[in-house]
Amino acid sequence: MTDVERRTALEAIAAEVRVCTNCRLHETRTKAVPGEGDPETEVVFVGEGPGFNEDRQGRPFIGRAGDLLVKLLASIGWRREDVFITNVVKCRPPDNRDPQPDEIAACAPHLRRQLEVLDPAVIVTLGRFSMATFMPGARISQAHGTVRPVDPATGARSATVFAMYHPAAALRTPAIERDSYADMAGVPATLIASRARRESAQAPQPEPEPEPETTPEPETTSAPSQATDDATPQLTLF
Repeated sequence: MTDVERRTALEAIAAEVRVCTNCRLHETRTKAVPGEGDPETEVVFVGEGPGFNEDRQGRPFIGRAGDLLVKLLASIGWRREDVFITNVVKCRPPDNRDPQPDEIAACAPHLRRQLEVLDPAVIVTLGRFSMATFMPGARISQAHGTVRPVDPATGARSATVFAMYHPAAALRTPAIERDSYADMAGVPATLIASRARRESAQAPQPEPEPEPETTPEPETTSAPSQATDDATPQLTLF
């Protein structure tokens, strides 16, 4: 898929998100937040849901948590324009409450289609609700900074998922902020490893070499030669 085709496909998904009424969150939103970033990126960051500022502007991670995400990216020499940023739910839950399971399920097709278009090598989850989408059953206190293969059913055909705390949690707790910088430092190596794995999987496999042709020996009724006798295991009878 070309850059233009990806941009067109992502904008078509975004247009549907902006008018989506698949769950109750559309009743209280100001603007839906489809996501944004480089359509050619190999890395997608997935948060939980829009907050107050995102709801007003229709863009992901532009409040204080977004400022910290920009700093985290800068710590490895990346910009937010180098990646794609989105959320598991595209509309703000009222009063910034946790997204409910049925709301996440209603939004899942939008995220799945985005990942099908982007085909990332790495998905970085931000927060426990995002992590639960790609690492079911994991606990973020134990899983942050770790990787797993992504289930292709999520839309990411051959990606690696890398778990991180949500930047909002890092703003509240200095220890989590330190962990977040340490975790982010591991993302580039994860990308390199995932890229190599994908390239290896896509490389054409060499065809097996044909077995050398053999000419059958002519049948004979004479006694086997001594060489044949020596080469054939003999049974010893007791």
